[in-house]
Amino acid sequence: MAKIISFSVKDVRFPTSKDLTGSDAVHTDPDYSATYVTIYTSDENLKGYGIAFTLGKGNDIVADCIKHFFPLFIGITVEELENEIGNLWFKCVDHSQLRWLGPEKGVVHMAVAAIFNSCWDLIAKIHKKPLWQFIVDSKPETIIKWLTFKYIEDVLTEEEAYRILVNSQKYKENRVKIILEEGYPSYTTAAGWLGYSDEKIVRLCKKYISMGWKHFKVKVGLDLEADVKRLKLIRETVGDECFIMVDANQQWNIEQSIKHINAYKKFNLLFVEEPTSPDDVLGFVKIKKAVGNINLATGEACGGRIMFKQFLESGAMNICQIDSCRLGSINEILTVLLMAHKFKVPVFPHAGGVGLCEYVQHLCMIDYVLINGEKHNKFVEYSDQLHEHFAYPCTIKNGNYMPPLDHGYSIEMKENSVNEFLFPDGNYWRNN
Repeated sequence: MAKIISFSVKDVRFPTSKDLTGSDAVHTDPDYSATYVTIYTSDENLKGYGIAFTLGKGNDIVADCIKHFFPLFIGITVEELENEIGNLWFKCVDHSQLRWLGPEKGVVHMAVAAIFNSCWDLIAKIHKKPLWQFIVDSKPETIIKWLTFKYIEDVLTEEEAYRILVNSQKYKENRVKIILEEGYPSYTTAAGWLGYSDEKIVRLCKKYISMGWKHFKVKVGLDLEADVKRLKLIRETVGDECFIMVDANQQWNIEQSIKHINAYKKFNLLFVEEPTSPDDVLGFVKIKKAVGNINLATGEACGGRIMFKQFLESGAMNICQIDSCRLGSINEILTVLLMAHKFKVPVFPHAGGVGLCEYVQHLCMIDYVLINGEKHNKFVEYSDQLHEHFAYPCTIKNGNYMPPLDHGYSIEMKENSVNEFLFPDGNYWRNN
C-alpha cells in the first residue's frame, strides 16, 4: 500500500485585477490566487491536489500556515488516510497550538481546507472515481465517521444526520441517473463584476443568454443611484423571464442595507447577498424583518459550521452559500449541507474564484444525490474565468454543470500554468 512521503505548497496568483474580473464594492482589485497543495506518495502515479482560494496578497501567509500541518500526514499509508480521515481532521483543527489562531476560522482554517481538499482528491483517486461519485457510493455509516458535529449537536445530532443519509439511499440510483443526464443548474456571475462597463455587461448578458443561462448575479454597493440604473439596464437586457440576484459583498451597515434592498425590490430579485458583515447574525435578522419577502443570502465568508448553525437557526439565512475553501473541506461541508437540509434552506454554493467552480460541481452533485434531492429551485454559481489552467475543467451545458467524470476532486493544475503564475518567481510575475 502506497505511503504519503511528502507535500508541497505553491503560491499561484493570476492577474485578474488587470481587467477587474472579480471586482466588487469591497474587493476592488482582486488577483485570483491559490495555495496549491500536492501530496506525493510512494506510488509516483498517485498524487493528491488541493487549494485554498485568496485574492492575492496574503496567499503566501496561507501557504506558510499549510506547511505546519504536513508532519501529521507524513509516513501514513493511503489506506490509513482514508480510514482515519475524520480523526486526522480533528487533529488538525484541534491542534494544541495552531488552534489558537482560529479556532476553526481564518487563515488556519483555510489551511486545513487546502490540506483536506488534497486528501479527498487522493482518496477518490485510490477508488478511481470522481469525488462526488465516491462519496455518494459510500455507506451512511462510513460517511458519518468523516463528519464533525462538535458545537452543533444542539441543532443537528449524529443520529439525525445518519437518518437523512439512510433515507436518501432508496432514491440514490435514480438521482444519479438524472444528474448524469441533465446536470445541475447554475447562475452566472461572469457578466456582473462591478468594475465592468455598462456596455460590457450588456454584451456579456446577451452572450450568456445565448449559451443557456437565465440567472444573473450583479455586484452592487458603492452608489445606490448607479446600482438602480445598472439593474434597470440589466432587467431590460435579460427580460422578465430571467432572474437577477445582487451581491453587496458586506458593504453596508444595517440601515443602509434596508434602504438599498427596499430600493431594489422593483427589479424582482431572487436574492440579495451579503448586505452587511458576514458575522452579524442579529444584523441579518433585523434586515430580514425590515425587507420582508426578499431572500437574504450569505455563507461564502462564514468561517465554519458554527456560524452556519446560528444563521440557519435564526431564520436570517434564506440562501445558504457554502465555500469549498473556507469551510474545512468535505468533513465540515457535508455537515453544513445536512444542517441546511434540516432547516429547509436551499444551498447555492459560492464559486467566484479560481478553482471554485471545479470544486462546487462535486458539492452540488453530493447535495442532490445524497441529501436533498432537489435541484429545480437551487442554483450553483458559475464564473467563466481561468478554467483553462486546470487539467480537468468543469463542463457546462445549457447553463448546467455536468457531473465531472475524471478521478478525484478536479483541481489538478496544468504544470505550465503553475510555472507561469507562480509568485513571485513564475514567468509572468518576473516580467511584470
